[in-house]
Amino acid sequence: MTKEQIETVRLAAGGKAEKPCVALIVDSPWIPGWAGISAMEFFAEPEKWLAANLKMVERFPDVIFVPGFWVEYGMATEPSAFGCRVSFWEDSPASVSHVIDDISEIGRLEVPNPKVHGLMPFVLHLQQWAQKQIEPLGYSIRMVAARGPLALATHLRGVTEFLTDIKIEPEASHKLLELCTETVIRWLRAQAENLPDVESILVLDDIPGLLSPTDYDEFAHPYLKRIFDAFPLMLRLYHNDAYIQPFADRMADLGIGILNFSHEFDIEDAHKRLGDRVTLMGSVPPLGVLARGTPEEVTAWANRCLDATNGRIILSAGGGVSAGTTSENIDALVEAVKAWERSHR
Repeated sequence: MTKEQIETVRLAAGGKAEKPCVALIVDSPWIPGWAGISAMEFFAEPEKWLAANLKMVERFPDVIFVPGFWVEYGMATEPSAFGCRVSFWEDSPASVSHVIDDISEIGRLEVPNPKVHGLMPFVLHLQQWAQKQIEPLGYSIRMVAARGPLALATHLRGVTEFLTDIKIEPEASHKLLELCTETVIRWLRAQAENLPDVESILVLDDIPGLLSPTDYDEFAHPYLKRIFDAFPLMLRLYHNDAYIQPFADRMADLGIGILNFSHEFDIEDAHKRLGDRVTLMGSVPPLGVLARGTPEEVTAWANRCLDATNGRIILSAGGGVSAGTTSENIDALVEAVKAWERSHR
């Protein structure tokens, strides 16, 4: 991001923005295909990774890309530090296999050291390399990201297995979540200390959206809050595009400034319940409209979001940008904001 872009996001998070902006969460599912390279080239050839990111920010100067120049290996970075098998493919994101077959095995897991374990040290090294390349061009890595504690727990244990464990092995499940929470905090801290201009964190965790309100209060909220509380001076973003409606009001208590949520959470309802406490980031359908729709359909959805929030929104996809999203549809988001601003001066 540029210095101006992070300031725009900060103002929006504080409810002080004078106008809406466009921001998009982008990573390996979308960038390689859009840039005309394979996923393997994106992950394994830093120069091509950098060229793809620079092409993107130069093509869309009015879009804030989140987290921006993101060094990532899909969802594999944190699980790899625990020994999960990671499979890389030519034209799709990496896949991760769980590492424990029974919740009783968590005793052999330890919080990893980001400087030496799994893919984490590669990320730290490439972040420093990228920072040196982009700094002369006016960019900097100002936001760092991590998968959340429940997302990490399900990669270590398996989604179905983890959801079963919290019902029949709650004590052991809490131990696993303690381990994952500490890992996320250490990983975010290691990244923040690795770079000169970090002032924001992004935590991505959809798994709480699979829980009941009661289970959310016990197995998700305390751990997410502990992570955000560990970074009181940072601008804090949370991404969850699963089914959060039953406990959405609790999201404001996490200490976050921005929430990126699913388009299936009605924008008017979301604004009514959260708009005074958290800045909403959304909520154009990422696949059905932004990736597969026409620019006219994108514009219609964008206008609905802008009108429902009276412009108090970071216009975005209701989740990350999906593979196949066209430049024209991203342009439509930008033009919708400009048109809405002109009509409300």
